[in-house]
Amino acid sequence: MSKRSNRLFPAVLAAAVAAAFGAAPAKAQSEPACAALTITGHPSYPPVAWAEKGAIVGAAPALVSTIAGKLGVKNVTSKDFGSWDAAQAAARSGQADVIFGIYKTDARAQYLDYVEPPFMSDPVSVVVRKGAGFAFAEWSDLKNRKGVTNKGESYGDAFDGYMTKELTVVRAEGVDKAFASLVSGGADYMIIGLYPGRDEARKLKLTDKVEFLPKELTSAGMYVAFSKQSKCGALHAGFASGIKAAVDGGGMPPLLQAADKKLGY
Repeated sequence: MSKRSNRLFPAVLAAAVAAAFGAAPAKAQSEPACAALTITGHPSYPPVAWAEKGAIVGAAPALVSTIAGKLGVKNVTSKDFGSWDAAQAAARSGQADVIFGIYKTDARAQYLDYVEPPFMSDPVSVVVRKGAGFAFAEWSDLKNRKGVTNKGESYGDAFDGYMTKELTVVRAEGVDKAFASLVSGGADYMIIGLYPGRDEARKLKLTDKVEFLPKELTSAGMYVAFSKQSKCGALHAGFASGIKAAVDGGGMPPLLQAADKKLGY
């Protein structure tokens, strides 16, 4: 695990993950099923994950790196492939063994083996220009309005299908460009996860120009998943145990808080 991940890793989560392996025989730890692991995630999804110096850092890679270490993996490389779309392509081809912070969809399940349970629930928000809000109670309230979201994002099969059939939503080449479209009036609303939306608005100094509608658009589980092209699939069961321990032990909220602190929030 990288030093950056270590600094992000609160003791409460470390204890929760360690508990999952407390009864594991020493041989299982000294003879890992995979000696090296390449991991990746979203480059613009703070505090869950973000790009930094060619790597993806944040709460999710800290969790993944720590579990891998507990399973005896000697070399964990976190890699930024440049975009969320490219990260998914890397997992599809096997360039990346593991992708984290990803929603489960039928299309993605064709090339990914998802690890149950999800490590957190991710609320999705509708963002509007300050003072240009509208009543939003159900998906149909977005009809006849122009929307924008980041390229490569999925919000679950149900909403993805509805968006394709019923809404007018364009894909921007990056979260910053999606925000720019919203602020300039090119879009009436933006769809983004609450956590990265909040943090990116701070980063881009747009908190006085945008607002988040109070009702969630949807909420979906965020997963760790193995590429079906990876040679490290034997780690799947160990990851399931580690993630369950972290979730049951209440480790994710402090890890997200630690990531926010690293970001200066």
